[in-house]
Amino acid sequence: MEKGRGWRRYAWTRARAELLPRMPIEVVRLRVKRARELGLDYKAYAGIRAATGRDVIALLFSDNALRLLADGKLPSDRSDALDRIRHADRLALVHAPFSSEAVAAANPVLQRVGTAPGITATWSDIRGRVVNLKGKLPADGVVVIGETWLERDWCEAARLAGYLPAERYFST
Repeated sequence: MEKGRGWRRYAWTRARAELLPRMPIEVVRLRVKRARELGLDYKAYAGIRAATGRDVIALLFSDNALRLLADGKLPSDRSDALDRIRHADRLALVHAPFSSEAVAAANPVLQRVGTAPGITATWSDIRGRVVNLKGKLPADGVVVIGETWLERDWCEAARLAGYLPAERYFST
């Protein structure tokens, strides 16, 4: 053993502990409650919140994540999950053959529906469609819920808060 190893270990351990934020239990409880209102697990919510410094104010779903039926309606389990979301906008981007107007009319639980960028869309087209749908909502407050790597690109192109796989979101 080299000289001073014990002291260095103590000093580094203490320095790391001091760097970690110490949130009051009331703040933790409020954040757990907020995660539940959004339908997110706490770990996902805390990670997004820590990365952006902002609360999640909207969830953007892909038609793949929503598993739309042939008539453009949501299956009951997806509709119920979206109906439980509180104090956040519910947005969706849908691919052909679905029409954004028909999906919006069939699913009042969705506040805004737009046409999703296609597989050959450019980065700026992806960003444009997502920004057009989210409107004035701050990008770092919007989380994408999707099922494919194309939907993960929406998050990166528009500089949104994060991406969660639909399986993870709808299993909570």
